[in-house]
Amino acid sequence: MGILNVTPDSFFDGGRYAAHDAALARAQEMIAEGVDIVDVGGESTRPGAHHVSDEEELRRVIPVIEALAGEIPVSIDTTKAVVARRAVEAGAVLINDVSASLEQVAAATGSGFIAMHRQGTPADMQIHPHYDDVVKEVTDYLAARAHRALDAGVAEIWLDPGIGFGKTARHNLELLAGLPSLVSLGFPVLVGTSRKTFLGHIAAGNLGPAGASGPAAPGGERFEGSLASATLAMALGASAVRVHDVAATVQAAALVGLVSR
Repeated sequence: MGILNVTPDSFFDGGRYAAHDAALARAQEMIAEGVDIVDVGGESTRPGAHHVSDEEELRRVIPVIEALAGEIPVSIDTTKAVVARRAVEAGAVLINDVSASLEQVAAATGSGFIAMHRQGTPADMQIHPHYDDVVKEVTDYLAARAHRALDAGVAEIWLDPGIGFGKTARHNLELLAGLPSLVSLGFPVLVGTSRKTFLGHIAAGNLGPAGASGPAAPGGERFEGSLASATLAMALGASAVRVHDVAATVQAAALVGLVSR
């Protein structure tokens, strides 16, 4: 899954693809690199991100989805019911919902549904996140959301542990190691680690058993960790990975596929 943020403020690529032509050019580049689905987002979900109105989010995403639909499968990254409905009408086939609350929209529109775990909201999710057992709590939460979606009539359900969404760096690593627990639920699993802060702490060499002890390396220095964590996720059973760096991850996926045959 290739990330296409048509936003001015996303944490890694905010502003690069906010213009329509730039967004379509990036989508074509990802298609050439072998992407399977393009995930279009019009509102940043990074820590501290500001709310965007329905009208503004629709203005950002609908023309892009309309232009890409039919050429490549498109998912809509949103928490808003009206945006999800309009996006599916425009040609999106999957609702990527970090709030895990739009199963009724997915059922009504016949689209696929990705339920993600998030503790808190973008405004507060990284302020002292706490779990007694992060793998069990996230797995239990997503199992409940998956069965709620099944009860609503959703046919295609994906689960995402929500790396970086209300988790410390250590929580993120525990969730990666514990992916088989989530995979065992029997639903396809999507993992998104690309360019995230915990990888910056690893790149900076300040992530130890007690957590991070200094500033993270910037997003431009997190490629190696992004590729390694995506490869690990696939090896542990993830059905898809959500990435900025499509070409390298496609090669990694080919390797994982050959080894696991």
